Amino acid sequence: MTLLDSAVWGTRFFSDGWQDAVHAQPVVEPATGNQLATVGLATAEDAGRAAARAAEAQRDWAATSPQRRAAVLRRAGELFTRYAAEVGEWLVREAGSVRSKADFEVGLAVGECFECAALPTHPQGEVLTSEEARWSFARRRPAGVVSVIAPFNFPLILGLRSVAPALALGNAVLLKPDPRTAVSGGVVIARIFEEAGLPPGVLHLLPGDASVGRAVVEAPEVRVVSFTGSTPVGRAIGEQAGRLLKRAHLELGGNNALVVLPGADVGKAASAGAFGSYMHQGQICMTTGRHIVHESLLEEYTAALAAKAAALPVGDPAREDVALGPIIDRRQLERVHGIVTDSVAAGATLVAGGEIVGNGYRATVLSGLTTDMPAWREEIFGPVAPVIGFSTVEEASRIVDDCEYGLSVGILGDVGTAMRLADLIDSGKIHINEQTVGDEPNAPFGGVKASGTGSRFGGAAANVEAFTETQWVTVRPDIADYPF
Repeated sequence: MTLLDSAVWGTRFFSDGWQDAVHAQPVVEPATGNQLATVGLATAEDAGRAAARAAEAQRDWAATSPQRRAAVLRRAGELFTRYAAEVGEWLVREAGSVRSKADFEVGLAVGECFECAALPTHPQGEVLTSEEARWSFARRRPAGVVSVIAPFNFPLILGLRSVAPALALGNAVLLKPDPRTAVSGGVVIARIFEEAGLPPGVLHLLPGDASVGRAVVEAPEVRVVSFTGSTPVGRAIGEQAGRLLKRAHLELGGNNALVVLPGADVGKAASAGAFGSYMHQGQICMTTGRHIVHESLLEEYTAALAAKAAALPVGDPAREDVALGPIIDRRQLERVHGIVTDSVAAGATLVAGGEIVGNGYRATVLSGLTTDMPAWREEIFGPVAPVIGFSTVEEASRIVDDCEYGLSVGILGDVGTAMRLADLIDSGKIHINEQTVGDEPNAPFGGVKASGTGSRFGGAAANVEAFTETQWVTVRPDIADYPF
C-alpha cells in the first residue's frame, strides 16, 4: 500500500480516523479535466463534532512530553522525504504544478517539519522582575484548538506551515483545504501525521464548502484561526473572528513589485522578472505583478522579458516538459484573460502572450500602461507581467507604495541605491537582487496593508506568537499577608 492509496481515504474525511462522508466530489486534473479520484467532503455538523473532539484530545496532546511531540514532527519530515515522489505526483496532477515547483514544495514540507520539531523544546516563557517578594513568570501555553484554512496554489506547504507549528506547540488542529486540492493540501497531511504517530483526535481534515469554513471559525472550541487566501475572504474571516473575540492570522493577496534600478544587468534582471511573474503560472501570493524599470533600461528590459516569455512552453506538466502548467480552473483562466484584454482595450500594448492555450495561459508581457489599468491595479493570479518606467528613486517608491497590498518587493541593481529605496517602502518582505517569490521555514512570512496581519508564519518567534497564549504566574514561599 502506498501513502495515498485511495482505498484508505476515497469518499472519506479524517476525523478520529477515516470517516465515511455523506457527500463526495471528484478530484479533477486541471490540465485535462479528467477525474483522478473521489474525495469525501465534511459538513458543518461534522466540523462541529470535530472541534469538540479536538478540544478533548488537545489536553492530552499538550501534556505529552516535548521530546515525544518533537519525535512526531521529525517522523513526519522523514515520511515526506520517503514519499516525495508520490506526493509530488499529486501536486503535478491535482494542483497543476510543473515538476520543479512540486519538488520545491515537497522540499519545503520536509524543512517545515524538521524546523518545527525544535519548537517543543524552545523556551516557553521568561522570568520577570517583581516589586513583591515572589517569583514572577510569563509562560507560553498552547492556544487550544487551531483552525487552518488553506488555498489551492501551494496547497501542501500553505496548510502545513500552520498545521506543523500548531501541533508542535501542543495544539489540536482543524484543517480545511481548498476543495479543488483536497488531496495534495489535505489528505497528504492527514496521512503523513497518521503514519507519524500523532494521537487520534488531534488533527482533523475537513474539506468542504463555505459553510464548513464558517463552522471551523465559529466553533466555540476554536481559539485561533490561521487563514491563507484572498483579501476579500480574509476580511470576512477577520470580521467573524473579531466578533467572536478570536485571534485571526491572515496571509492574504499581493500585487508585488520588482524594481529594476539604473545600471542593472538587464539579462539577469529579465530572468529574475520572468521567474517572479511566471513561476506556477503566476498563481502565488508573492508573484511579481508589477515591473517598475528605470527609464534608461525600460525598452531593453521589456524586450528581454518578452523574449523570455515567448520561450516558455505551456502544457500538461504530467505529460510534457513545460514551464507553465494549467490555470487552476476555467473561471480563473477567463478572469486572467479578461484583465489582459481589458487593459489592452484601455491602451496597454501586448508585447508577448495574451493567449489561452488549452487550460493554460501564455506568459504575457504588457507595456505602455497607466497605473489605473486593471492589469496594474489588480492581483491577476496569472502569468502576466505589466511593465512601467520610473526616473528617480523617490518616484519608484511612490509607485511601489501606490497599491493596496504590501507583501513582497524585489529590488535589482546597485545595493546602496537598493538599500535607500528599501527604507522608503512599506512591505512585509524586501529582497535585494532577488525577485519577489521566496519562502524558508525559519524566516518570518507575512504582509502589511491588504496583504494581511503581519508576519504570523515562519520562524520560532512568529510561530510561538501565533499558536500560544501568554499566562502570568507568580509564586511566593508562603501565603501573602493582606489588609482584610
